[in-house]
Amino acid sequence: MSVVVTYTAQVKVVETLAVNTGSASATNRVVTHDQYDESGQYTGATSPPVTTVAEFLQALTAGAATIDLRALTGTNGGAVDGNGLKVQMLRVKNLGANNLTLSEGASNGYAIGAGIVVPPGGHVQFFGADGFPDIDATHKTIDLAGTGAQTSEITIVMG
Repeated sequence: MSVVVTYTAQVKVVETLAVNTGSASATNRVVTHDQYDESGQYTGATSPPVTTVAEFLQALTAGAATIDLRALTGTNGGAVDGNGLKVQMLRVKNLGANNLTLSEGASNGYAIGAGIVVPPGGHVQFFGADGFPDIDATHKTIDLAGTGAQTSEITIVMG
């Protein structure tokens, strides 16, 4: 299997400055903020490397779920085991009507962060740049907490 990831984090803002001078027309008072955008393409041969992916819908049960990075379901139902890899990219979109909180798993937690709140309709996207720890038997779970059976989109890219 080969994985190629095109990563983009972009917030492009076009700001029209107030009319406070008669010397600049409306089209000349426009500022485009775009210098903090990030993008790249990653494979198993790049730094950071990406070699496997799991993308799925995650439903909560009684307001909770645990994602086990050693027991993920990949494309066409194939098993994905992140053992020895690092999370390079993580994207979570909250499809529910209430806040969704991500944190390091209570048991065998993976150090992804603590108390990251994703509001309804919101998403978070992490680019680990090889900085997250290796996945192993004692560092492998991410906990989700919310309400009822709310659902979220999860993308996990490892390498």
